[in-house]
Amino acid sequence: MKNSILIVDDEAVNILALIEILRDDYTLFTERIGCNCFETAVRLQPDLILLDILMPEMNGFEIIALLQADARTKDIPIIFVTGLNKASDEVLGFSLGAVDYINKPFSANVVKIRVRHQMKILNLIREIQTLSITDHLTGIGNRRYFNTLLSQEWERAKRNHTSLSFMILDVDDFKKFNDTYGHVNGDTALQRIARAVCSEITRASDKVARWGGEEFAVILPCTDSKGAKNVAENIRTAVESTDITLDDGSIKHATVSIGIHSFVPDLEDGYSVNNFIADADKALYHAKNTGRNRICIWGEI
Repeated sequence: MKNSILIVDDEAVNILALIEILRDDYTLFTERIGCNCFETAVRLQPDLILLDILMPEMNGFEIIALLQADARTKDIPIIFVTGLNKASDEVLGFSLGAVDYINKPFSANVVKIRVRHQMKILNLIREIQTLSITDHLTGIGNRRYFNTLLSQEWERAKRNHTSLSFMILDVDDFKKFNDTYGHVNGDTALQRIARAVCSEITRASDKVARWGGEEFAVILPCTDSKGAKNVAENIRTAVESTDITLDDGSIKHATVSIGIHSFVPDLEDGYSVNNFIADADKALYHAKNTGRNRICIWGEI
């Protein structure tokens, strides 16, 4: 997928020139009214903004200050493309957060090279960020990713006074599976189980991660215990019916035990997200200790 650029300039001729230079390599958006730039950037979330400085109503220096002050836009890199060529103007642009500065009249090659350079930096940062929150074996989110997400959803549920459901899944007798069939086949089992779990997560807001070892976690915003139990049962069934093909061609199956906690966080009480996790974990251990391959809900055990 192509990276995207928002071109902001009140002169149509400048916009058309930049479109001609960049259209083959990027998805382009344009905005001619400077004071609309912020709303347009929030809505489109471009990868890069090419921003003119001399515009009526709101100039580029005012616009970048607005963009840098908002969490939704502060990480979008901005290159000034302007006729202002004093060193003091360039220094001001960089001090406000611009990543580069292109003078008008601009060279097509200079524009291409500088834009390409910023896109390489942006894509490398994103790749590093993705690797830092991804479990290398299963390809789903890791514990670090999930802890951040769970804290965010906890605060959202607290503000909106909505139910938040959290479940921890543990692969039953996984040590025995590893000891019997070897760690390579154990890794294959975890990969297949991760896919099975993900196949039952249908809402964009619901997230799955590898919690650690043979444990997985699922977060379900705006979901009560009844809804969470339905999802958990679908997951349990999907895992149980998943074929795990070993390196010798034989097919094995695994099961999971699941602990669930559903809760509406309150702004006033002292119950924390750590308490929330601990109680889901207690439900999991109850499921493990009472037969495995089953679901237990905290508050119902």
